Amino acid sequence: MPNRNILLSFFLTLGISQFSIPANGQVLLPYTPQLDMEQLELQGLKMAEEASQLVRFQQHDHALSRAKLAVQLAPQKYQPWFILGTLYVMKQDLDLGINALKKSLDLEPKEITIKFTLGNAYFQQGKYQLAAIELEEGLEIKPNTSSAQFDLGNTYFKLGQMQKSMIAYQQAVAAQVDFWPAINNIGLIKYEQGNKEEAIAQWRRALKINSEQAEPKLALGVALYSQGQKEQGIQLGKTALKLDHKYRDLEYLHENLWGKKLLKDTQKFLSEPEVDIFINQLK
Repeated sequence: MPNRNILLSFFLTLGISQFSIPANGQVLLPYTPQLDMEQLELQGLKMAEEASQLVRFQQHDHALSRAKLAVQLAPQKYQPWFILGTLYVMKQDLDLGINALKKSLDLEPKEITIKFTLGNAYFQQGKYQLAAIELEEGLEIKPNTSSAQFDLGNTYFKLGQMQKSMIAYQQAVAAQVDFWPAINNIGLIKYEQGNKEEAIAQWRRALKINSEQAEPKLALGVALYSQGQKEQGIQLGKTALKLDHKYRDLEYLHENLWGKKLLKDTQKFLSEPEVDIFINQLK
């Protein structure tokens, strides 16, 4: 599964692209108290835009300080609250993030990117029913959003609704043909359904899109190993573990939606003497 902050950054970029800041010439009028408030709001919106730019450069702490100031300057505008909420979610301050996103949604109930981000936050809290509601409502308006379809697929997966999960992943790929995380997760479902050949095909497809992704590489290695193609499976698995050490942890794999059958085969794979020695060398 890709880093969640990558998906959140996508939602943030999508949301920011849908609002514009008035040009300075639009507010160059004689001084009035009302105008002063408009200028404060304008400054708040500019701060919010600066925060979103800083996120793109991975400067999250600086972005957060600007977003906090932005909501003080423009508390009745949804954009600063949206950016602040997204940043809190990125930093795993989920309660603060959800509260800010709810405030943003109150101010602009039709803004779907808020719903997508809120759904992502609820998913991370383990509140899968709430996550599904927000994602479904957003996707009714903008169905061809691959990242949101992927999040919805993950949510259905956690709820045990595998058929709906599969459909959501397929729709993510239909919206973006090179969206390898959804292709990878289709493989996870196929493996649990006992269709190893189709799972292998999906993981090969994902790796054809991005050959440097550890998750489909390890999954493919484990699948081939379980079918008796030990040499090829071990080589793929070792390459995957070298790319990302976290994938040697079964709990981490479980969090990334690896099912019982695949985890059982992975445990056998990790116990293979050659793989075990390799892992100890990585440590």
